[in-house]
Amino acid sequence: MFKIGDIQIDKKVILAPMAGITSFGYRKFMSRFGVGYVVTEMISDMGLIYGNEETKSYLKFENSGLPTCAQLFGSNPETLAMAAKIALEINPNIAFFDINMACPVKKVTSTGAGSSLMNNPQLCGEIVKSVKAATGLSVTVKIRLGFDKDHLTFKEVIKEVSAAGCSLVTIHPRTAKEMYSGLPHWDLVKDLRKEMGIPLLVSGNINTVDDALNALKITGADGVMVARGGVGNPTLIKNINHYFNNEEFESTDLSTQISYCKELVKNLIDEKGELVAMRVSRGIVTKFFDGFKNSKKLKNRLSTELVTYSDLENILKDYIQENYV
Repeated sequence: MFKIGDIQIDKKVILAPMAGITSFGYRKFMSRFGVGYVVTEMISDMGLIYGNEETKSYLKFENSGLPTCAQLFGSNPETLAMAAKIALEINPNIAFFDINMACPVKKVTSTGAGSSLMNNPQLCGEIVKSVKAATGLSVTVKIRLGFDKDHLTFKEVIKEVSAAGCSLVTIHPRTAKEMYSGLPHWDLVKDLRKEMGIPLLVSGNINTVDDALNALKITGADGVMVARGGVGNPTLIKNINHYFNNEEFESTDLSTQISYCKELVKNLIDEKGELVAMRVSRGIVTKFFDGFKNSKKLKNRLSTELVTYSDLENILKDYIQENYV
């Protein structure tokens, strides 16, 4: 489909990074549904430089054959380059790096990182150049339209990072100030790919196959990044791929969703241990049961009562007994 440096990406769907969600266990689970590559959770450059153990843990993953991109955030070309070199020492299986220039969260933007970088297109280019030179690996970026509606700098940023040797740009067509509210401004990125010499991915509100097709048609992008739309709904990724392969769409039923839910939780337990995994699972597993009969009580129990894997099995057994027997 497209290349990132010398790496051939043969799928239209990429698994987006999500803080607190896309750990190795989650990525391993989602990989089998047909993503072109996966991205780590956002990793602080200074966290790596100072040797923070939690930060370093984001880089612990196996070489599964599917490219894994390490996403870094920071605001200084030198510290980002230094962090990238440390990341490679921790895990030489990193396929390439992505620089987060899109995160709108205040604790990130207040340091000059994330979407604050959209205010300085030249700095964005310098960061790409620095990380690429330090590691010898390809570098991609994730951006927004700009910091606010009066500063829509995305085209200037794309120009700077492209000139610096960036291999791919992902754009989320909202401003930082908009966070995740409202609808993405697809009209502002119409035919954007035609103006670029490198691959383009799009993200933002990709919750259905039609959402993905619409975003691709408007922008001409090479692929889509699926984030929250795929949480609890991995069949979305399958069906986007099915569309492009002229294959029949798959539907899901309760037994399939229960099977997927349990598989994900087991992956998280293998990665994090049962206690931590079950705590993390509370915010994820409820999504597997959106739209099912009387799911409100089930979701409440899943989000509050999970301590062990047996709790998950018992809660699901009670739900089936109360609603489907």
